[in-house]
Amino acid sequence: MRFGRSPKPTVPPEWIVVGLGNPGPEYRGTRHNVGFEVVDRLSERHKVKLDRSKHSARFAIGKIGETSVLLLKPMTYMNLSGRAVAPFAREYGIAPDRILVVADDLDLRLGRTRLKPSGSAGGHNGHKSLISSLGTTEYPRLKIGIGASEGQTIEHVLGAFKGDEREIIHAAIERATDGVEAVVNQGLDSGMNLVNIG
Repeated sequence: MRFGRSPKPTVPPEWIVVGLGNPGPEYRGTRHNVGFEVVDRLSERHKVKLDRSKHSARFAIGKIGETSVLLLKPMTYMNLSGRAVAPFAREYGIAPDRILVVADDLDLRLGRTRLKPSGSAGGHNGHKSLISSLGTTEYPRLKIGIGASEGQTIEHVLGAFKGDEREIIHAAIERATDGVEAVVNQGLDSGMNLVNIG
């Protein structure tokens, strides 16, 4: 009698790493989508395919180092991001201090990165939605500077990086990705030491 292989059990995630952005090809490579780019980079580095869909999100569960992590990209558009994140937090019993959110920040100069254990929405619609859905501001966030707008904010955040900006933001995305790896394996202090430079 022959038996098929049992499916490999999935280790429950210890962290949720959320990249904020807008779905659709028209938003790919825009300033508002750097959070998506960090999650995509983590997916590439650790060979964790974002090929599952639930709760209006693309997600995957896999290992970053020795830590089981749920990688998450809300497909709700930015201002409803919390509606995608909160159900996963409830389903897996993940506390807010283990939900690391990666997003763009207008108030940071282009390419600068900052990791904080908590904070306000700071005018960011994705964070506003998360705070509303999670019921707290006490979740860590990794900010990637996209530079201040010289004109209309909406046009700025939904615009693509120009010329030399792309090289600067690529370096920031790599540093942010390193920071996420440090946080989930060694803790927030290690991540902050790596990310909060310059």
